[in-house]
Amino acid sequence: MLSICEILDKVGETAKSVVSSIVEAVRTAFEGDPETRQKVAFSVAIIALSAKMAKADGVVTESEVAAFQDIFEIPDEEAAHVSRLYNLAKQDVAGYEVYATRLAGLCSSGDSNCPVLQDVIDGLYHIAKADGVIHEREEQLLQHIAEIFGLDEAHFSQISARHVHPDGMDPFAVLGVTKQTPFDEIKRRYRELAKKSHPDNLRARGVPDEFLSMAGERMAKLNLAFEAVKKMQVPG
Repeated sequence: MLSICEILDKVGETAKSVVSSIVEAVRTAFEGDPETRQKVAFSVAIIALSAKMAKADGVVTESEVAAFQDIFEIPDEEAAHVSRLYNLAKQDVAGYEVYATRLAGLCSSGDSNCPVLQDVIDGLYHIAKADGVIHEREEQLLQHIAEIFGLDEAHFSQISARHVHPDGMDPFAVLGVTKQTPFDEIKRRYRELAKKSHPDNLRARGVPDEFLSMAGERMAKLNLAFEAVKKMQVPG
C-alpha cells in the first residue's frame, strides 16, 4: 500500500488545497483498485479534517492531537508523516467545507445518512471533547459538517448524545428513541445499533482498521444506555 510519506511527496508543501491534491494522488496511484483507493483517501482526508476540527476553538491542544492519535493508532514509522499532513491541513487556505465535501464524495452508498460519514462525525466528536469541553464553535462546525454529509437532525442528535451530556447522558437520545417507545422496539433498535457498530461491519463499509478503536467506546455508551432504559421500563 502506498504510504502516507509517498502520498505527501506527491502533494508538496505548497499545495493550495492539500486534501484535493492528496485525493488526486491517491486516485492516480490506485486507478485499478477502487476499494484500496477509497480506504486510503478516506484515511488521509479524515486526518486533514481532524486538524480543521481541532482548530475550531482557536487552538490545537496536545490532548486533541493525542485523541486523534488514539483513533488512528499511528505506527511509529508513520508518525512523523502524519504530523506533517496534520500541520499542512491546519495551514491550508481551504476551509473545512472543502474537506467535508471531499469526504462526502467518498461515500459510495449514496444514502442521505451514510454510515461511514456517521463514523467520521463520531471520530470528530472524540477529538473535540479531548480537552475536557466541546466548545460552542466546535459544536457548530460539527453540525455544519453533518449537514454537508447529508445527515438528518435525528441521526446527528443521536451521535451528539453519546458525547455531549452536561446534565447526564440521556439514554433514550443515545438509542434514538423516546420514553414513549415500546420496550420491544427499543430492544430491536439497540440490537440494530450494536450490529452496525461491530468492527466487522465497520470494515465492510470501508472504514480503515486504524479508525476502529472508537468502536469500543461507542458500544460502551450503547450498552449503558440500553441497561438504563431497561431498568426504567422493565419491572423488577
